Amino acid sequence: MRNMEKLKFIDLFCGIGGFRTAMDEACLENDIVPECVFSSDIDNFCQDSYEANFGERPFGDITKIDEKDIPDHDILFAGFPCQSFSIIGKMKGFDDVRGTLFFDIARILKHKKPKAFVLENVKQLFGHDGGNTLKTIVNVLEKELGYSVRFAVLNALDYGLPQKRERIIIVGHKEPILFNFPSPVRPFKPLSEILEKKVDAKHFASEYILEKRKNKHKSAYNLSIWHENKSGNICSYPYSCALRSGASYNYLLVNGERRLTPREMFRLQGFPDDYKIVVSDGQAKRQAGNAVPVNLVKAVILKLLPYVAASMDMTTVLRDYEVGYGE
Repeated sequence: MRNMEKLKFIDLFCGIGGFRTAMDEACLENDIVPECVFSSDIDNFCQDSYEANFGERPFGDITKIDEKDIPDHDILFAGFPCQSFSIIGKMKGFDDVRGTLFFDIARILKHKKPKAFVLENVKQLFGHDGGNTLKTIVNVLEKELGYSVRFAVLNALDYGLPQKRERIIIVGHKEPILFNFPSPVRPFKPLSEILEKKVDAKHFASEYILEKRKNKHKSAYNLSIWHENKSGNICSYPYSCALRSGASYNYLLVNGERRLTPREMFRLQGFPDDYKIVVSDGQAKRQAGNAVPVNLVKAVILKLLPYVAASMDMTTVLRDYEVGYGE
């Protein structure tokens, strides 16, 4: 392996480590040593999973952590919770985000001034309050914190995962850069490579549910995941609809017959099979439903790394990418 470089990052609202997994994989492909210098999540079960897989237990409530106590870093990652942004909309800049968890990201960016950041949230943020919520967030990042910002709604289905999961991604860099979001990668991985061959009987739906599903729907696919919406309508695709942490028990059924196993859910989110699942099935469902799609954010990180490397004067040659700076 060529001359290795080290790149420091922090992992806020880290959950089970989707961003960290993506960062580790992206850096490995480019001969860069990633170093996570700080992680934080308020959920104890997520802390258990993160510690089991990365050897470090995340700090707790970020609202109680002073930004001065966070180590210096080059990139900030945050899949911040999709809480209500009801106080945003008056377009008063930094004051508009106080009281939301985005403020905690903003205060850390303001104090630590990392070279770049990648933020993730639900697609609905794009149109919330007629677009004013996102406009305020971008205004804070650009005008008050001095970052060049790009954002887009991306779908995990376009980056190799058989899951329709749309998320808004916000990327920022200290210098103006010619950043473009990654182009879609097709085809996505087939369900045959996701689904387990031997599945415990506990994952199968009851005879009542099975009969109800089969009477209402016939799939056009030999291998599919059936989705029942809140209205009771059923559809099926050769991929999964978005995993949801709080969805009903039988929200998604493989061929209309059984629920997804924890390992299958983690695979649908792009986690490798050596990722340890150390929580109950119920917690695993919740964790998978809240996780960021690894393949999606990895594709974004791969596009961002050359700019960060260039700003750090890294000697590593990043394959297949050209770095361009704006005027």
